[in-house]
Amino acid sequence: MEHKRNGNGFLLKFSEELKIKIVMEEVMRPPMKKRWNFKRICVFCGSKPGSKSIFSDATVELGKQLVERNIDLVYGGGSKGLMGLISKTVFDGGCHVLGVIPKALMPYEISGTTIGDIKIVSSMHERKKEMEKQADAFIALPGGYGTMEEVLEIITWYQLGIHGKPVGVLNVDGYFNSLIELFNKGVEEGFIGDAERQIMVSAETPAELMKKMEEYVQVHDGAAYGLRWEEGRAGSIASGPGP
Repeated sequence: MEHKRNGNGFLLKFSEELKIKIVMEEVMRPPMKKRWNFKRICVFCGSKPGSKSIFSDATVELGKQLVERNIDLVYGGGSKGLMGLISKTVFDGGCHVLGVIPKALMPYEISGTTIGDIKIVSSMHERKKEMEKQADAFIALPGGYGTMEEVLEIITWYQLGIHGKPVGVLNVDGYFNSLIELFNKGVEEGFIGDAERQIMVSAETPAELMKKMEEYVQVHDGAAYGLRWEEGRAGSIASGPGP
């Protein structure tokens, strides 16, 4: 009931200050922590094994972590290097494996028998788009230019609201230290926002990274900048102001 008279007949209203306080408490209340329950995780990683055995060891351990949680794998489709290790570990553990690979890369990244299901696409962009569509989260292992490009683009897609899924890097033997320092420098110099810096989480061990991923707090709800990515008509040209 909004209004009430006291014994002296004065009309009392709820205090506007009290109303504001209640609203502010609701706004400022920390969001409830959501524990993610992943069905499929996309792993970006190198088609080479790297120069240290620790890279292979960490890759196998990450695969075992996925199997323990009954999480299926989405990956780049190659059978060489760390890609081959992660896919074999997950597949041998009884979980589903989906590889997504451009046709042009098949002679270079697939050797011998393929593992799990393979989806052949026409381009690198289509590969990333399909991997994003299929996965509930993303993890980057050590890799080369391709791995770096993939994780940076998936972070950018998060920033732009194209998806709102957890992103993590497995910082094996400090491999990603320089990348993490670069992101921190971007914040320091005003190019990356404090909240946007939290899009990517990192850890040194697979177990620690999986825990962080499962407890991942969304930076936004997938609607950054109010952009609508599915409604624009492809190929249209926006006209600028007249003279």
